Amino acid sequence: MTEERSLAGGPLTGLRVVEFGQLIAGPYVGTLLADFGGDVIKVEAPPKGDALREWGQHKHNGHSLWWSVMARGKRSVALNLRTDDCQRRALELCATADVVVENFRPGTMERWGLGPEDVHAVNPGCVYARISGYGQTGRYRDRAGFASAGEALGGLRYINGYPGQAPPRPGISLGDTLAAQSAFQGILLALYARDARGATGQVVDASIVDACVAMLESAIPEYEKCGAVREPSGSILPRVAPSNVYRSSDERWVVIAANHDTLWRRLAELMGRPELGEDERFATHAARGENQALLDEMIGEWAGRHTADELDRIVNEAGVVCAPVYSVADIHADPYFRERELLVEVDDEIHGPMTVPGVVPKLTGTPGQVRRPARWTVGADTADVLGDLREEVEDLDLLPSEGVV
Repeated sequence: MTEERSLAGGPLTGLRVVEFGQLIAGPYVGTLLADFGGDVIKVEAPPKGDALREWGQHKHNGHSLWWSVMARGKRSVALNLRTDDCQRRALELCATADVVVENFRPGTMERWGLGPEDVHAVNPGCVYARISGYGQTGRYRDRAGFASAGEALGGLRYINGYPGQAPPRPGISLGDTLAAQSAFQGILLALYARDARGATGQVVDASIVDACVAMLESAIPEYEKCGAVREPSGSILPRVAPSNVYRSSDERWVVIAANHDTLWRRLAELMGRPELGEDERFATHAARGENQALLDEMIGEWAGRHTADELDRIVNEAGVVCAPVYSVADIHADPYFRERELLVEVDDEIHGPMTVPGVVPKLTGTPGQVRRPARWTVGADTADVLGDLREEVEDLDLLPSEGVV
């Protein structure tokens, strides 16, 4: 875009984003861009819009709470992309965009005349971000992709949980979130290449499987060079000790991690057994790994004599890593999360005043913020957005047409 950009509203102020797709990964990319100042225009299919509007087990005032988090900061435009007229209007909108985001199955946007080649033909500088289950290339590209399958194929499910048990999933759509963060990083890199290095627009190809594989640390070379398959290990990392969850006297779980020589000596002293710090069974990282079970037994017995709050206080005061395992109720109650603006208040159109996750990461000069609540009417901003296009795109016909709300 050619307009002068002010950073007062965030580092992405002046950036226009057109978001296609639905549910989690693609829309979360749009949320991140909106949090940092991007003008995110969410294109939804009338009359129901994004299926995420109805997702979530729990409803308040008869509506989803998930939507209030995922749709914040965005404007809603309703276009039926299965009609020629709305495809034309969508392409005209993409012609004004810095970023296009979509998370349909590969090939869908091309069938609608809205693929990267179509967009770059009218807007060569556009960064076109695609999020899918398996990526735009490779033999699995055409498969339908959800977080559960991507986490399985990408190796995260295998190493999660306890030996001999079914691989559990986390209580969130982790693969979607990881893929969205990967796409967000790719968009920022592509924008930097364009604006600071003179590159043209390009395609960001992010997938759930990609993002999961990227999390595997050294597991792949461990297998290739040593034949070792990293297995699920429950609440510990094998031979990294002590580092586990321990049950407090008030029946809460607390993480205590002292898997460093100095930290272990501090913990041994705190436990009233300073001699264990120099005991040959525990004095080194390798020795503690050999005697991991014995360490956990001793620490567990000691931890069980204290409440979770006591452990949190005394272990941290001793300079040893410690944290209670929080539920969302604990997070909501702890003032730390508001001090860090990890929990912020918004005034939602349906739910009224409510607490939602804040913006991360924190920037000192151009911080992000929740700039507007979610729009609950599908296509609420269609007239404003398409009206703006009258000045930006020549011969745009704004007469009512099929599929436009």
